[in-house]
Amino acid sequence: MPTTPSPPESRSAVRTLLRLWPYVRPVRARLFSAAFIAILASCIGLVIPLVLKWMVDGPIADRDPAGVWLGALYLLLLGLAEALLFGFRRWLVARPLSHVEAEMRADLYRRLQRLPVAFHDRWPSGQLLSRATTDLMLLRMFLAFPLTFLLVNGVTILVGVIIMLVQDWALGLVILVPAVPVLITCVVFEKRYSGAARRAQDQVGDLTTVVEESVLGIRIIKGFGRHRSQAMAFRKLSGDLRGTELHKARLLATILGVIVTLPELAIGAALVLGAVQVADGSLSAGTLVAFLSTALALRWPVDSIGFLLAMSQEAATATERYFEVMDAEPESPAPGPRPAADGGGRPRDGEGGLVFHSVGFRYPDAPEGSAPVLHGIDLHIRPGESLALVGATGSGKTTLTALVPRLHEVTEGRITLDGTDITAMSLEELRSRVAVAFEEPTLFSATVGENVLMGGGTGEEDLARALAVAQADFAHALPRGTDTQVGEQGLSLSGGQRQRLALARAVVGRPDFLVLDDPLSALDVHTEAAVEAALRRVLADTTALIVAHRPSTVLLADRVALLSGGRITAVGTHHELLRGNPEYAHLMSGAPAGEQEDQR
Repeated sequence: MPTTPSPPESRSAVRTLLRLWPYVRPVRARLFSAAFIAILASCIGLVIPLVLKWMVDGPIADRDPAGVWLGALYLLLLGLAEALLFGFRRWLVARPLSHVEAEMRADLYRRLQRLPVAFHDRWPSGQLLSRATTDLMLLRMFLAFPLTFLLVNGVTILVGVIIMLVQDWALGLVILVPAVPVLITCVVFEKRYSGAARRAQDQVGDLTTVVEESVLGIRIIKGFGRHRSQAMAFRKLSGDLRGTELHKARLLATILGVIVTLPELAIGAALVLGAVQVADGSLSAGTLVAFLSTALALRWPVDSIGFLLAMSQEAATATERYFEVMDAEPESPAPGPRPAADGGGRPRDGEGGLVFHSVGFRYPDAPEGSAPVLHGIDLHIRPGESLALVGATGSGKTTLTALVPRLHEVTEGRITLDGTDITAMSLEELRSRVAVAFEEPTLFSATVGENVLMGGGTGEEDLARALAVAQADFAHALPRGTDTQVGEQGLSLSGGQRQRLALARAVVGRPDFLVLDDPLSALDVHTEAAVEAALRRVLADTTALIVAHRPSTVLLADRVALLSGGRITAVGTHHELLRGNPEYAHLMSGAPAGEQEDQR
């Protein structure tokens, strides 16, 4: 199962989490206020032991019931104040933190839309989904709780230790003995837990990918009876994740064991020594009660260090994973620098239409030294002309068509539209002039009309015209007509229906340039003939590049280009190439290679 590469583990969690500051800055006033309120509430809790000291050494020692009731009232008021302040802190941060999460999710979605196709080819969809859901939930939880309470508990522990030292410095030093081993344990825990947290979150992404693919491919799984093998694959990934989570739990149990046990032993030792001092008369009972009450009040801040550090490490990992996507280089919507003009690169007079100038392409993740997918492509599709692109499977036809709307960027040469380099246009301008229909039609969970009008157009008239061209009038017979929801991936429709809607989407905006990747492959013979007849009228008014595998599709075009070995090896009409090019004749005949040799 592919995963994104994990970064080196020797990274600073603090430096990583500081990258969240641009999102936190707009709500910093509320967060700082909430932290101050939480510190105030914790300090109020530390006043309670001092009230107990006053009660034991005062009203209780003097047998003064009125004083005892007054002390009880003080304790009640302090407890209520502490509870109300903590409740107010929670209310104060709820709305701004939900806003931070929403902003981060919106930014992630916008970045995903702007990232090039090559990025999406490399990344499993489940890894991206887990970043938009699980990781952002972890970040919201971190901002709501650990971020505040690491500070609050630190201040509380500091104030509490000062109070204990003031009460009795000797007993205070006894309480401080576990501090060194606890700090060492925290440092070791942080290093080990960060790697386990990263591994677990990547495994969640892998698991999400499997679930998504299984849901989308449920027809294949059922059709081939592969539910058992898929369940086994899922069980293995789930077991790996379980093992990682158990490893995290063991690490957390270890640090909690150290953090809880050592301070408890120190409190027990302080209790024995304090009791001896009270018996000797060198320490008042009220002071011992206040000291032990303060020590017990610090149990929660100390005990919580383990899971606060764990949550912080998970948040740091989630931040890393989030910014792995946000740091990826997006497509530039603005025009790029124009290539330097030279003898072979400057458009010649009258060289309009779609022109490929010595175009080459290599995938970014291709092995070093491997041959490019395309090289030396020189092709000129004149204004108003349609050209069919023919080649064997894997020859690079789809890759070539993807270069026109800049779904991939050329690595050599350049492409011009009406004499203008496509890299000198903004993506918005380029894609408003070039429409694409892919071989595998993708529909969204929206209405028929919304799916078609994604290609442009302004209303019902354009929608009706596009449906007529694509012979997709079946849409009007659906339960709610063009307002019918097609469902996820359009799987409620047949393959031919999806392909016709994709074709309608390509032509609805009346584009200047049309790129069709085998647009009729899923149609029956009669529907194909009807679509071709309507499509000829559209092609008469546009410049088109059509990937074709069948003679019927080829005959839609004015000329044909043969792509072989990553190069254009022949250009001519269908009949010219059929007579003069054996490779083209073989492709169009559909005969096996040996039989074609015999016929020659």
